[in-house]
Amino acid sequence: MDPAEAVASLALPALLPAAPIATTIVVDDADATDEQLVAMWLHGRSAHTVRAYRRDVQRFRTFVEDKPLRAVTLRDLQAFADFITGKPGTRARILAALKSLLSFASKLGALRFNVGAALKTHAGRDGLADRILAESDVARMLALTVGRDHALIRLAYAGGFRVAELVSLRWSDLADAADGTLYITVFGKGGKTRTVRVSAATGKVMRALRADAPLSGFVFAGRSGALNPSQAWRIVRAAAQRAGIEKAVSPHFLRHAHASHALERGVKVTIIRDTLGHSSIAITDRYTHARPEESSGLALAV
Repeated sequence: MDPAEAVASLALPALLPAAPIATTIVVDDADATDEQLVAMWLHGRSAHTVRAYRRDVQRFRTFVEDKPLRAVTLRDLQAFADFITGKPGTRARILAALKSLLSFASKLGALRFNVGAALKTHAGRDGLADRILAESDVARMLALTVGRDHALIRLAYAGGFRVAELVSLRWSDLADAADGTLYITVFGKGGKTRTVRVSAATGKVMRALRADAPLSGFVFAGRSGALNPSQAWRIVRAAAQRAGIEKAVSPHFLRHAHASHALERGVKVTIIRDTLGHSSIAITDRYTHARPEESSGLALAV
């Protein structure tokens, strides 16, 4: 064979078209397929969301006796919707999670039909207004709490942070501004990073809490590393009880309070959206409806 022909024959395989990329998931074991789907669906979500969604999906799978997702029918979903109990918002969240999973699996081609698309969900009464604390409530909680717990409550309110964002903070995430205010960078929901600026008074509290702690240390440390979300919840709940608040207050109440109080003080909705890390202005705009400044009821003679 001519040397040139030999070289050409060796190069031929490289010119052949690549094998087509599979667009569907094909796994013999049905359970493994479902586990793969759930894992891919949850990829990139926060640890708190992963725990909640896994719990919701497992609850459904137990109800249908571990029927493979590809065999689930609309009748199964409707029966489950009638079966689950609890607050309307909780029920709606569980069903929304299932619809999201089924839609995801359908887009991947793992399901022939997206039966979840036909399932009707009802959110029920919006209880946001019930979860907003008065400024005086927050002030009492802070006045009756000291040390690390005071700083946690203060920062949850001042920055409007989610509890998962709070407990994962390290001192390296905090940076001083020239005027004494504090920049705080968090890795938030949906894998998004944002920086929030809090007041000089809050900055002073945080600097006192740090003392000589290393930059790599957790801001809110427990006995073995960072506090977990349930510990933060107990801290906030205990502060609310000391302040005489009867509601079952959670850290998220402080996030709601931040948004509502900022609106009442004239802060633009877009700024609040960016501070809280909301995905859209529509989410932030709920606070304007929860406690409206204007109402036709104010014009009546009663």
